[in-house]
Amino acid sequence: MTTQATELVSQIAMQIVDYIQTNNIQPGQRLVERRLAEDLRVSRSPIRGALRLLEQDGVVGVAERGGYVVNNSAATLTAHAAETKQAARERNYLLVAKDRLEGALPDKITEKELIRRYALTRAEATELLRRMTQEGWIERLPGYGWEFLPMLTSETLYRDSYNFRLVIEPAAMLEPTFVLDRPVLQASRDQQQRLADGWIWDLSDAEVFDLNSHHHEVIISCSRNAYYIDALNRINKTRRLIEYRHTLERDNGIVKCREHVQIADLLLDGHNARASTLMHRHLMTVIADKSS
Repeated sequence: MTTQATELVSQIAMQIVDYIQTNNIQPGQRLVERRLAEDLRVSRSPIRGALRLLEQDGVVGVAERGGYVVNNSAATLTAHAAETKQAARERNYLLVAKDRLEGALPDKITEKELIRRYALTRAEATELLRRMTQEGWIERLPGYGWEFLPMLTSETLYRDSYNFRLVIEPAAMLEPTFVLDRPVLQASRDQQQRLADGWIWDLSDAEVFDLNSHHHEVIISCSRNAYYIDALNRINKTRRLIEYRHTLERDNGIVKCREHVQIADLLLDGHNARASTLMHRHLMTVIADKSS
């Protein structure tokens, strides 16, 4: 099944869930393929695929005489719909990131092209473009359409970015201008502790990336050195897509979050030199992990 076909089936599955809720179809009631196809204005083939998908999720079940019946209550369906839509948004986002990283997307693209290529609704495309804009890897053109911004696409440049961070981040803590923004660092430190305590399992790779990047940016911002701060911000923006190519192993991620907490605690206690040494060691292990 093609990517576009898979996205269409997922989209129709969400529409069927909305259809069940809107029409107040109760558990045990039968779903008629022909009626669904007519009401949703699609052919019966993707309807069948969507019903099979919903069967896997337990939303519907196979009827004794064939076809499908509704399994769940309205409350369960509401929760399922929210989870499904969030999963679809994340899947679309990562798919666009993957295609861009692999050169499958041109430098310039229109909203209509995104909608057609990924079988999105206009609302989904708008939300996707808003997120990519906020994260700094696409921008609206003055006239019509959108343009992707330069990003790291090779493993060599990716390793180079870490080697550069290995120079600037430990050094930033030893700057004479380094002054802690204690409340901000404490808040970021507490987030990292929550990740290490298990929150990391509940978040997407993109969300974990944002929290970890933010922690490093909080620390380097305390240096009050505009060049250090700007350099790390730029690196974090340009490495975002290639990070998604490296599958985040949550167990290993927990170790890194604990190291983030240790670095923050040293800084909060005034031990900048020890924190700098630990940051150097932390980045060295990250480089080794990413390279492997």
